[in-house]
Amino acid sequence: MEKYLDVILFGSGAGTLARLLLLRLDYRQYPGYPHGYISHLSLGAIASALGAVAVPAILEKDFTAFTFLALAAQQFREIRNIERETLENLEETRLEKRGKDYIEGIARTFEARNYLVMITAFFTSVATVVAGIWGGAVAAVVLILFSLTFMAGQTIGDICEVVPGKVHFQGSLLNVEDINFMSVGLPEMREKIINEALGVMIKPKNDDARATLHDMGQRMAIAHTAAVIMGSKKDVDIPEFTPLVRKNPDTGAVALYIMPMEKDMEVLVLAVKRTPVLESARVKPLKTQAGRMAAD
Repeated sequence: MEKYLDVILFGSGAGTLARLLLLRLDYRQYPGYPHGYISHLSLGAIASALGAVAVPAILEKDFTAFTFLALAAQQFREIRNIERETLENLEETRLEKRGKDYIEGIARTFEARNYLVMITAFFTSVATVVAGIWGGAVAAVVLILFSLTFMAGQTIGDICEVVPGKVHFQGSLLNVEDINFMSVGLPEMREKIINEALGVMIKPKNDDARATLHDMGQRMAIAHTAAVIMGSKKDVDIPEFTPLVRKNPDTGAVALYIMPMEKDMEVLVLAVKRTPVLESARVKPLKTQAGRMAAD
Protein backbone atom coordinates (compact mmCIF):
# COMPACT_ATOMS: atom_id res chain seq x y z
CA MET A 1 0.00 0.00 0.00
CA GLU A 2 2.99 2.32 0.42
CA LYS A 3 3.27 2.83 -3.34
CA TYR A 4 -0.25 4.28 -3.28
CA LEU A 5 0.56 6.91 -0.65
CA ASP A 6 0.40 9.77 -3.17
CA VAL A 7 -2.93 8.49 -4.48
CA ILE A 8 -4.40 8.32 -0.98
CA LEU A 9 -3.13 11.76 0.02
CA PHE A 10 -4.34 13.35 -3.22
CA GLY A 11 -7.79 11.77 -2.96
CA SER A 12 -8.12 12.64 0.72
CA GLY A 13 -7.07 16.23 0.05
CA ALA A 14 -9.64 16.64 -2.73
CA GLY A 15 -12.42 15.23 -0.55
CA THR A 16 -11.52 17.40 2.44
CA LEU A 17 -11.40 20.51 0.23
CA ALA A 18 -14.84 19.63 -1.13
CA ARG A 19 -16.20 19.36 2.42
CA LEU A 20 -14.67 22.70 3.37
CA LEU A 21 -16.29 24.43 0.40
CA LEU A 22 -19.63 22.76 1.02
CA LEU A 23 -19.51 23.76 4.68
CA ARG A 24 -19.30 27.43 3.75
CA LEU A 25 -22.68 27.16 2.03
CA ASP A 26 -24.28 26.38 5.41
CA TYR A 27 -23.44 29.67 7.10
CA ARG A 28 -27.05 30.91 7.13
CA GLN A 29 -28.27 27.59 8.49
CA TYR A 30 -25.85 25.64 10.65
CA PRO A 31 -23.18 25.34 11.99
CA GLY A 32 -22.39 28.88 13.01
CA TYR A 33 -19.76 28.31 15.67
CA PRO A 34 -16.17 26.94 15.73
CA HIS A 35 -16.91 23.60 17.39
CA GLY A 36 -19.49 22.77 14.73
CA TYR A 37 -17.03 23.52 11.96
CA ILE A 38 -14.35 21.36 13.57
CA SER A 39 -16.75 18.43 13.96
CA HIS A 40 -17.91 18.51 10.36
CA LEU A 41 -14.46 19.08 8.89
CA SER A 42 -13.16 16.13 10.91
CA LEU A 43 -15.95 13.88 9.67
CA GLY A 44 -15.29 15.11 6.14
CA ALA A 45 -11.60 14.24 6.44
CA ILE A 46 -12.49 10.75 7.68
CA ALA A 47 -14.92 10.25 4.79
CA SER A 48 -12.27 11.46 2.35
CA ALA A 49 -9.66 9.07 3.73
CA LEU A 50 -12.06 6.13 3.48
CA GLY A 51 -12.96 6.99 -0.11
CA ALA A 52 -9.32 7.43 -1.13
CA VAL A 53 -8.12 4.22 0.57
CA ALA A 54 -10.83 2.19 -1.16
CA VAL A 55 -9.04 2.41 -4.53
CA PRO A 56 -5.71 0.89 -3.40
CA ALA A 57 -7.67 -1.69 -1.41
CA ILE A 58 -9.45 -2.84 -4.58
CA LEU A 59 -6.26 -2.87 -6.64
CA GLU A 60 -4.48 -4.93 -3.99
CA LYS A 61 -7.55 -7.18 -3.63
CA ASP A 62 -7.74 -6.31 0.03
CA PHE A 63 -11.52 -6.50 0.15
CA THR A 64 -11.59 -6.53 3.94
CA ALA A 65 -10.41 -2.90 3.93
CA PHE A 66 -13.01 -2.06 1.29
CA THR A 67 -15.81 -3.24 3.57
CA PHE A 68 -15.05 -0.34 5.92
CA LEU A 69 -17.05 1.81 3.48
CA ALA A 70 -20.20 0.01 4.57
CA LEU A 71 -19.37 0.76 8.21
CA ALA A 72 -18.78 4.41 7.32
CA ALA A 73 -22.18 4.59 5.62
CA GLN A 74 -23.81 3.41 8.85
CA GLN A 75 -21.97 6.07 10.83
CA PHE A 76 -23.02 8.81 8.42
CA ARG A 77 -26.65 7.80 8.93
CA GLU A 78 -26.08 8.37 12.62
CA ILE A 79 -24.83 11.87 11.82
CA ARG A 80 -28.30 12.75 10.56
CA ASN A 81 -29.82 11.67 13.88
CA ILE A 82 -27.23 13.61 15.87
CA GLU A 83 -27.77 16.79 13.86
CA ARG A 84 -31.53 16.45 14.15
CA GLU A 85 -31.39 16.05 17.91
CA THR A 86 -28.97 18.96 18.30
CA LEU A 87 -31.10 21.34 16.25
CA GLU A 88 -34.32 20.25 17.95
CA ASN A 89 -32.74 20.97 21.35
CA LEU A 90 -31.62 24.41 20.16
CA GLU A 91 -35.10 25.06 18.77
CA GLU A 92 -36.63 25.17 22.24
CA THR A 93 -34.98 28.52 23.07
CA ARG A 94 -35.38 30.22 19.67
CA LEU A 95 -37.96 32.99 19.29
CA GLU A 96 -38.24 32.42 15.54
CA LYS A 97 -38.53 28.68 15.01
CA ARG A 98 -36.87 26.89 12.11
CA GLY A 99 -39.56 24.24 12.10
CA LYS A 100 -39.24 20.45 11.93
CA ASP A 101 -39.14 20.40 8.12
CA TYR A 102 -36.18 22.79 7.98
CA ILE A 103 -34.33 20.83 10.68
CA GLU A 104 -34.88 17.53 8.88
CA GLY A 105 -33.61 19.08 5.65
CA ILE A 106 -30.42 20.31 7.32
CA ALA A 107 -29.82 16.89 8.93
CA ARG A 108 -30.26 15.11 5.59
CA THR A 109 -27.94 17.60 3.93
CA PHE A 110 -25.08 16.90 6.33
CA GLU A 111 -25.45 13.16 5.82
CA ALA A 112 -25.52 13.52 2.02
CA ARG A 113 -22.48 15.79 1.95
CA ASN A 114 -20.33 13.16 3.61
CA TYR A 115 -21.29 10.73 0.84
CA LEU A 116 -20.39 13.36 -1.77
CA VAL A 117 -17.01 13.85 -0.10
CA MET A 118 -16.37 10.10 -0.14
CA ILE A 119 -17.31 9.89 -3.84
CA THR A 120 -15.05 12.86 -4.67
CA ALA A 121 -12.09 11.25 -2.89
CA PHE A 122 -12.75 7.84 -4.49
CA PHE A 123 -12.93 9.03 -8.10
CA THR A 124 -10.04 11.46 -7.62
CA SER A 125 -7.93 8.50 -6.49
CA VAL A 126 -9.11 6.47 -9.50
CA ALA A 127 -8.16 9.30 -11.86
CA THR A 128 -4.77 9.67 -10.16
CA VAL A 129 -4.02 5.96 -10.61
CA VAL A 130 -5.13 5.99 -14.28
CA ALA A 131 -3.88 9.38 -15.48
CA GLY A 132 -1.38 10.56 -12.88
CA ILE A 133 -1.36 13.68 -10.73
CA TRP A 134 -2.63 16.01 -13.46
CA GLY A 135 -5.48 13.67 -14.29
CA GLY A 136 -6.36 13.51 -10.61
CA ALA A 137 -6.27 17.32 -10.37
CA VAL A 138 -8.69 17.70 -13.27
CA ALA A 139 -10.99 15.06 -11.79
CA ALA A 140 -10.88 16.77 -8.38
CA VAL A 141 -11.88 20.15 -9.86
CA VAL A 142 -14.73 18.62 -11.87
CA LEU A 143 -16.03 16.62 -8.90
CA ILE A 144 -15.84 19.57 -6.50
CA LEU A 145 -17.73 21.80 -8.95
CA PHE A 146 -20.33 19.06 -9.39
CA SER A 147 -20.73 18.75 -5.62
CA LEU A 148 -21.18 22.51 -5.18
CA THR A 149 -23.76 22.65 -7.99
CA PHE A 150 -25.60 19.51 -6.90
CA MET A 151 -25.99 20.59 -3.27
CA ALA A 152 -26.91 24.21 -3.95
CA GLY A 153 -30.57 23.34 -4.53
CA GLN A 154 -33.47 25.61 -5.43
CA THR A 155 -34.40 28.77 -3.59
CA ILE A 156 -37.68 30.66 -3.26
CA GLY A 157 -36.43 33.17 -5.83
CA ASP A 158 -36.23 30.36 -8.41
CA ILE A 159 -39.89 29.38 -8.10
CA CYS A 160 -41.61 32.58 -6.94
CA GLU A 161 -41.76 36.30 -7.64
CA VAL A 162 -40.93 38.28 -4.49
CA VAL A 163 -42.10 41.91 -4.41
CA PRO A 164 -42.60 44.55 -1.68
CA GLY A 165 -45.99 44.50 0.01
CA LYS A 166 -47.87 47.33 1.73
CA VAL A 167 -48.40 46.92 5.49
CA HIS A 168 -51.68 48.53 6.54
CA PHE A 169 -54.62 48.17 8.91
CA GLN A 170 -58.33 47.71 8.37
CA GLY A 171 -59.57 48.87 11.74
CA SER A 172 -57.50 46.76 14.14
CA LEU A 173 -56.78 44.01 11.55
CA LEU A 174 -53.17 43.91 10.29
CA ASN A 175 -52.78 43.25 6.55
CA VAL A 176 -50.03 42.94 3.98
CA GLU A 177 -51.71 43.88 0.71
CA ASP A 178 -54.93 41.81 0.70
CA ILE A 179 -53.81 39.12 3.17
CA ASN A 180 -55.02 39.28 6.78
CA PHE A 181 -52.61 38.51 9.62
CA MET A 182 -53.95 39.31 13.08
CA SER A 183 -55.82 41.80 15.21
CA VAL A 184 -53.72 44.41 17.02
CA GLY A 185 -55.69 46.15 19.76
CA LEU A 186 -53.42 48.88 21.12
CA PRO A 187 -53.35 52.07 18.98
CA GLU A 188 -49.71 52.80 19.91
CA MET A 189 -48.73 49.29 18.80
CA ARG A 190 -50.53 49.76 15.47
CA GLU A 191 -48.71 53.05 14.94
CA LYS A 192 -45.34 51.44 15.64
CA ILE A 193 -46.09 48.63 13.20
CA ILE A 194 -47.10 51.06 10.45
CA ASN A 195 -43.89 53.05 10.93
CA GLU A 196 -41.40 50.19 11.30
CA ALA A 197 -42.81 46.97 9.79
CA LEU A 198 -42.00 45.55 6.37
CA GLY A 199 -43.99 43.19 4.22
CA VAL A 200 -43.40 41.28 1.00
CA MET A 201 -45.63 39.33 -1.34
CA ILE A 202 -44.42 35.94 -2.55
CA LYS A 203 -46.23 34.96 -5.73
CA PRO A 204 -45.81 31.42 -7.13
CA LYS A 205 -44.75 31.18 -10.78
CA ASN A 206 -46.70 27.96 -11.38
CA ASP A 207 -48.79 25.31 -9.65
CA ASP A 208 -45.70 23.46 -8.42
CA ALA A 209 -44.55 26.59 -6.58
CA ARG A 210 -48.06 27.18 -5.23
CA ALA A 211 -48.11 23.67 -3.76
CA THR A 212 -44.68 24.27 -2.19
CA LEU A 213 -45.84 27.50 -0.54
CA HIS A 214 -48.87 25.64 0.82
CA ASP A 215 -46.51 23.71 3.12
CA MET A 216 -46.34 25.22 6.62
CA GLY A 217 -42.74 24.07 7.07
CA GLN A 218 -41.70 26.07 4.00
CA ARG A 219 -43.45 29.17 5.31
CA MET A 220 -41.74 28.81 8.70
CA ALA A 221 -38.39 28.57 6.87
CA ILE A 222 -39.11 31.85 5.04
CA ALA A 223 -39.96 33.67 8.27
CA HIS A 224 -36.92 32.22 10.06
CA THR A 225 -34.49 33.19 7.28
CA ALA A 226 -35.86 36.73 7.14
CA ALA A 227 -35.58 37.10 10.93
CA VAL A 228 -32.00 35.76 11.02
CA ILE A 229 -30.77 38.06 8.25
CA MET A 230 -32.79 41.20 9.05
CA GLY A 231 -33.01 40.82 12.81
CA SER A 232 -36.35 40.89 14.63
CA LYS A 233 -37.89 43.10 17.32
CA LYS A 234 -39.92 40.19 18.66
CA ASP A 235 -39.49 39.29 22.33
CA VAL A 236 -41.22 36.82 24.62
CA ASP A 237 -43.76 39.46 25.74
CA ILE A 238 -44.41 41.04 22.31
CA PRO A 239 -46.34 38.50 20.22
CA GLU A 240 -47.42 41.24 17.79
CA PHE A 241 -43.83 41.45 16.50
CA THR A 242 -43.63 37.75 15.55
CA PRO A 243 -42.52 37.32 11.89
CA LEU A 244 -45.41 35.61 10.12
CA VAL A 245 -46.16 34.19 6.69
CA ARG A 246 -49.82 33.94 5.72
CA LYS A 247 -51.55 32.61 2.60
CA ASN A 248 -54.22 34.03 0.32
CA PRO A 249 -56.47 30.96 -0.02
CA ASP A 250 -57.86 32.15 -3.36
CA THR A 251 -54.60 32.72 -5.25
CA GLY A 252 -52.04 30.61 -3.36
CA ALA A 253 -49.75 33.64 -2.92
CA VAL A 254 -48.30 34.26 0.54
CA ALA A 255 -47.21 37.38 2.39
CA LEU A 256 -44.47 37.90 4.97
CA TYR A 257 -44.83 40.40 7.82
CA ILE A 258 -41.79 41.26 9.94
CA MET A 259 -40.65 43.93 12.40
CA PRO A 260 -36.95 44.01 11.43
CA MET A 261 -34.05 45.54 13.30
CA GLU A 262 -32.73 46.75 9.94
CA LYS A 263 -35.53 48.35 7.90
CA ASP A 264 -34.29 47.71 4.38
CA MET A 265 -36.81 46.43 1.85
CA GLU A 266 -34.19 45.52 -0.77
CA VAL A 267 -32.34 43.29 1.67
CA LEU A 268 -35.58 41.67 2.87
CA VAL A 269 -36.61 40.79 -0.68
CA LEU A 270 -33.16 39.30 -1.29
CA ALA A 271 -33.30 37.32 1.98
CA VAL A 272 -36.68 35.82 1.07
CA LYS A 273 -35.47 34.94 -2.44
CA ARG A 274 -32.48 33.07 -0.98
CA THR A 275 -34.56 30.95 1.39
CA PRO A 276 -33.96 27.31 0.39
CA VAL A 277 -36.84 25.25 -0.97
CA LEU A 278 -37.20 22.41 1.52
CA GLU A 279 -37.11 18.84 0.24
CA SER A 280 -40.17 17.93 2.29
CA ALA A 281 -42.13 20.87 0.82
CA ARG A 282 -41.16 20.31 -2.82
CA VAL A 283 -44.26 19.11 -4.66
CA LYS A 284 -44.63 18.58 -8.43
CA PRO A 285 -48.35 18.35 -9.35
CA LEU A 286 -47.52 19.49 -12.90
CA LYS A 287 -45.59 16.23 -13.40
CA THR A 288 -48.92 14.36 -13.32
CA GLN A 289 -51.60 14.34 -16.00
CA ALA A 290 -54.27 15.34 -13.49
CA GLY A 291 -52.13 18.23 -12.25
CA ARG A 292 -51.58 19.56 -15.77
CA MET A 293 -55.31 19.29 -16.52
CA ALA A 294 -56.14 21.17 -13.33
CA ALA A 295 -53.70 23.95 -14.23
CA ASP A 296 -55.33 24.57 -17.64
